[in-house]
Amino acid sequence: MTAARSPTATAVLVAAVALGAAMGGNGLYMLYDPNGWYLAVPGVPRTGPFNQHFIRDIGLIYVLIGAAFAGGAYTAQRTALWAAATLWLAGHALFHLWEVAAGLCGADAIPRDFPGVTVPALLGLALTAWSVRNPAR
Repeated sequence: MTAARSPTATAVLVAAVALGAAMGGNGLYMLYDPNGWYLAVPGVPRTGPFNQHFIRDIGLIYVLIGAAFAGGAYTAQRTALWAAATLWLAGHALFHLWEVAAGLCGADAIPRDFPGVTVPALLGLALTAWSVRNPAR
């Protein structure tokens, strides 16, 4: 018999699955229709010319990140899975901020990129920190 989960634990696991679905869905979109993804995501065309191979490479990463968050909700190894995925997301977010600091793009990139780049990294950090404090059994 398994112990009942607290409402907080349930909410965290639901958030991890939702983040995983969003990241995995983004990755699948990148794999299936790289040109559509390139044109649909605000600001992406301003970062450089369309490169199908590069977009699909990053799409694979997003599929793996999605699998790590969603799958981690169901395994005792969730801290490792969430931490690994969060490491990439945080590095990606920091790289976007560095581009602004280095003058490679304007400060208008920060609010534009915040929902799709910084928020997932912050959610990953919060989920991973929770998992460290509440290890799966």
